[in-house]
Formats: sequence, C-alpha cells, structure tokens
Amino acid sequence: MSSRPASEPLTPSPGHPAPLGATLTDGGCNFAVYSPDAKAVMLCLFHSDTEEATAEVLLPEKTGDIWHGFIEGIEHGQFYAYRVDRGDGQLHESPSDKLLIDPYAKKLSRPQQWDARQYLHDSQFMVAKSVVVDETRYAPPVAFQRDEHRGRVVYEAHVKGLTKRHPDVSESDRGTYLGAAHPKVIEHIVSLGVTTVQFMPLAAFMPEPYITQKGMTNYWGYNPVNFFAPEPRYARADALKEIKTMVDAYHAAGLEVIVDVVFNHTAEGGKGGPVLSFKGFCPFQAYLREQLPDGSLVYTNHSGCGNTINTAHPFMTTLILDALRYWVSVIGVDGFRFDLAVCLGRDPRHFTANAGLLRAIRQDPLLGHRVLIAEPWDIGPGGYQLGGFPAHWLEVNDKYRDTVRAFWRGDEGMTADFATRLMGSRDIFHKGKRHISCSVNHVTYHDGFTLQDLVSYANRHNEANGEGNQDGHGHNISANYGHEGETNQASILSLRERQKRNFFTTLMLSQGTPHVLGGDELSRSQDGNNNAYCQDNDINWYQWDLNKRKQDFLDFCRYVTTLRRESELFSELKLGDDPYTLSRNVSAIQWYKPDGSSKASEDWQARHNKAFGVEIRGCNQASANPEHWFICFNASDDDVRFNLPGLVPTGGWTLRLDTRYASLRDQPQICIQRVFLQAGKSVAVFSYARGTAA
Repeated sequence: MSSRPASEPLTPSPGHPAPLGATLTDGGCNFAVYSPDAKAVMLCLFHSDTEEATAEVLLPEKTGDIWHGFIEGIEHGQFYAYRVDRGDGQLHESPSDKLLIDPYAKKLSRPQQWDARQYLHDSQFMVAKSVVVDETRYAPPVAFQRDEHRGRVVYEAHVKGLTKRHPDVSESDRGTYLGAAHPKVIEHIVSLGVTTVQFMPLAAFMPEPYITQKGMTNYWGYNPVNFFAPEPRYARADALKEIKTMVDAYHAAGLEVIVDVVFNHTAEGGKGGPVLSFKGFCPFQAYLREQLPDGSLVYTNHSGCGNTINTAHPFMTTLILDALRYWVSVIGVDGFRFDLAVCLGRDPRHFTANAGLLRAIRQDPLLGHRVLIAEPWDIGPGGYQLGGFPAHWLEVNDKYRDTVRAFWRGDEGMTADFATRLMGSRDIFHKGKRHISCSVNHVTYHDGFTLQDLVSYANRHNEANGEGNQDGHGHNISANYGHEGETNQASILSLRERQKRNFFTTLMLSQGTPHVLGGDELSRSQDGNNNAYCQDNDINWYQWDLNKRKQDFLDFCRYVTTLRRESELFSELKLGDDPYTLSRNVSAIQWYKPDGSSKASEDWQARHNKAFGVEIRGCNQASANPEHWFICFNASDDDVRFNLPGLVPTGGWTLRLDTRYASLRDQPQICIQRVFLQAGKSVAVFSYARGTAA
C-alpha cells in the first residue's frame, strides 16, 4: 500500500477528462470526476494506515462537466476522496463539509458504516476512502463458458451466510469471499446439480441510519454506496483480489457466477439523507426529482428507499454500463440479477422495453450475451412489468411462486393456473416471442419465507426486527399443518417434509429457469421471519448440522436435480407450435384426469379438481427409446387412483419418483402398466421404456 508523504508538495497538472476515476499512468495518477454544477472540486489524499489527511489540492482543469488533474508520484493503494463546492444547498446539506466517495472508485478502504456523530460536522472520519487501484497487479479472470447443453439451475446465496457456520471453513475465512471459495462449499453446491450461483449484492454498501441506530445492520446489502468496489466486509485484506479468487474457483468447478446489482437507489436516501457521493457531485443528474405543490423539490421514490436513480441520464447510463463491464471484464462474473429492474427501463418516468439503458446493454459486445435477470417491478407508476422486458432477458416470476404455493396448500381453483406455470408461463412469455426458459421459477427467495418456514408458519414472525411485526409481506400463502412453528409431532413433521418435496419436485419439473434459495436444501429456518434483512446472526446463517430428516431431504434434492439434468425434456421443451426454435423434441403433451380420460376445457375450471396427470412424449430421432414421461400431481388430502395411459403390452411405466416417501431408500422399484394409487399431497413421476417387463 502507498501513501504520499504529507511533506511532499503536490504539483497537479491538467491531466485528462477520460477515463473517469483514478487511473495510474506515466509515473502518477490522473483523477477525473463528473460534477457539472460544481464551483470547485478538491482532491483529498489520506494515509493508507491511519486515514489521516496528508494533502488537499484543487483539481486544476474542467472540460465540460468533468473536473480533472494529474498528480505525479501517486501509486497503487493511495487513499483518496473529494470535497465539492457547489454553492447550492437544494436537496442536501452543505456539501463542502462532506467527504465524497468517487463514483468510479474500484476499491474502498473499509466497510462503510453510518455514524451520526462523525457525520454531523465533517464526515471525513465516517466516510470510507476510495483507493487507487493498479488493475495490472491482478490476474485477468479465467475464461469460462457454461455447458449450454445443461439447462440452467440458479442457486441464490449470501456470501457471508453461506459459510459463517460451515465446519470445514477456518474461523478466519468464515463469512468471506475466500470462505465461499472453500472446496467443501463448492463441492456441496456442485452436488446439488445447480449450474449457476447468484450472489446477493457484492458491491460496497452502507446499512441505513435508522437500522444502525437500532443496533442492527443491513445484512442483505441492498443499499449501495458505490457500483464498482467489491464489499470490504467480505474480505480478509484485499476485497478485489479475494472476490476474483472466489469467482475463479467457481468457474474451475464449472459453476456460472452472477451477482445481484442495485441500480435503482443508493444509500444516500431521500431529502435529509446522508451526502456520501452522488448527492455531492451531481444530485440533479443522478436522481429523479419531483416538485411538491408548495414548489419544493424532493427525490422521487420508486424504490421505497428514499431516492430513485435517473438511469436515463447520459452520465448515469454510462456509469452503470461501465460498472457492469468492470464486473465482467475485471472481476469475471457471468451475469447479473437486477434489483427492482423497472427503474432501469424508466426513460425517464415511464417504463419501456426500448429504454436507452436497456438498448445499450443489448448492443454492448461484452454485456449483450450475459445472463440478465430482471426483478420486473418497482413501486412507481406502472411498476409491475412481468413479461415486459426485452426478449433475451430472464424475469423473476412471482405468479409462479404464488400459484405453486396455493396449489400445494390445497386452495381451490388453482389447477389450470398451476398447469400453465408448469409449462413455462406461456401466457406471460409468449410462444414465438420469448424462450421457454425466460421465466425464473421460484417458490422461495431471500425476501420471504424459507422453504422450511413456508410449511411451518401460517403467519410471519418478524418480532426480532423491532418493528412490531409490521414489516415484511403479510400474504405468504403458507401453512403450518397443525402447529405454528417448531413441533415434535410426527404426523405434522411428516406432512411438512412431504410438502417440501412437492415444492422442490414441482420446481425442477417446471419449464423455465429454476431458482433455489440457498439453504433450503439444508432445511434452513428463519424462525418464521420473512423479512430478515437486518439479521446478521443464526437467523440467516446456513446451518450445516443435519439430522436424519434434513439429510434425507438434502439427498432428495440432489436426486431431483439429477433427474432434471438427465432429461432433455425437463430442461427445455421444444414444441411443435412454438416458432421460437426450428428444432423439436416433443411429439405430444396430453393432460389426463385420474380416471385416464383426457381433460376437457371444462375440467380445468372445476374448482374442486386438485389432481391431474400429464404425459410428455419425446421425439428424439437419434434414440430408439425417446424420452416418455407421465407425471401425477395430487394436491388433495385424499389418495387418488390414477389410470396411466395404456401402451403396448411389452412395455411398462417405471416409478422414478414418489414424494410420499421421506427417504429415497424407501421408494419401491416398481414397473406397472395401468393403475397406480397415489397418496394425497404428492407427486409421482413415471418413465416409459419399450420392452421393459410388465
């Protein structure tokens, strides 16, 4: 690390307006920052051990809206920040008293924390320092290409919670990038059959002042202070080096890595919120504003977090694109999940799939073919846009979640909608227009119940959050099956486990991109908390100690993902009536009532109908025995006698999966021709092969 001694005088020269940020070159460093309304911009240098100020210098030149200067002798590791004289107090306090993080900083000196006392007069001691980075000191990312013949299965993980309690990870590495890269952790993820790890936010963030004052933190990290710098909380020493090590380790194991990014708001909040970066440099360009009837200006709040980034402004569009390219080209990630992604498509007020930023991402040679997942809503006008993103995007499908939860809870009138979700939600992602995998199917996500809690609690229990159990969503479509929370009653535990198996099986047999909440496979509980964003403790950390019940469920999850991975049809149906692709792998899909007769239109509308079967016939011409499946779904409480489709006498249906059985060891190896008694609340999966013994 390097710090310029305070005794050495600074001799800035004009430097260059591009690139933005701190760029080492020609024996020094060029500093460039966007601040169109500034009267002056001061660069502040700090000692890398103590963060004591060593020098201050006014940037000597301005080109358009960019302030810039070159300083000799600056080296890799130099701490720096800015002060800006805007001469304008609108929307924020006196910014010249506030130290500012460079929006283009590639590394921060430490985690950013809120401290009201340190912030009050001069925020120098509160604000983390930007760090000058020589990117040539870091090895380039290892080239990686996911096996496109394997359907994508996403595993959502929190980099800290993943390893904080892992017994094989050293104490010093637990909760860090290096801990997440531990071979035993990666081995576990690979064993699940997932292809893609989606990490919750890894960019530098700050817990909100109000949650900090309550003695809690923002564990999830959806409150960014910078879009480039990796979060220092998850590093032992060098966040940039260690996150790159983690990504390379996942790639070496054949795993794709995507990160959750937050470009809809920042930690600066609304009016009265802290001045940390954009509010000091360019508040009128960075954020959307609106005028109240009394003429005062406030920040538009489509995010629910106090401000909304003006993604349509040329500077913010460019900055977001530069940040995405940095995470791909330098850190090495393979794609992104965009939090409240509708904000990206507001141009500037109303959403359109042809918004400038979305078009720019599409045409960018580095970004256009990456994994792009939209959370397709925000809380602004016209904010629900499921199915409205460009064709190559994947979209988080909350309709899938709600329908599958309601069907397995036993709600009436859900069968038709359930079948639609099972087949890729083509009422939303239309044939010929969108790929059948566009729907990101999930039963659980980080913001809500875990799978264990979904079958253990009828209501949220967020008392630990200190908001009187009023936070979090009240509409969970969950059930406790006879007792709220933990219980030792064998009958309740048995039904809960069966429902977990039903949910996971449905997820893996559905067309679309399955999304698994990390820790669900370990039967992780949050004690009924469905909004655990502020719990940096055992409520969120994965529990790796497994009893027999939990181990049986983990084994079950591994088996079902293997079943999906080994089937071309479960991963991607290519239907004859879908012109999106020319190739075909399905000869027929037929729907049946339990008595073996075909379902008519009116049968789908029967409110009490909770059991049906679906037959899927493959047409792989290269195989003498193309895939042929029959799946029975029974969401009722009663056993149902299914008549399987009659086939040639020399064949038979082999039971591949029956969720009535808690352990795979207990599942019988049977081959039948016609009648099957299916248990209540269960899924049964059969495959057919010509010439098998009846």
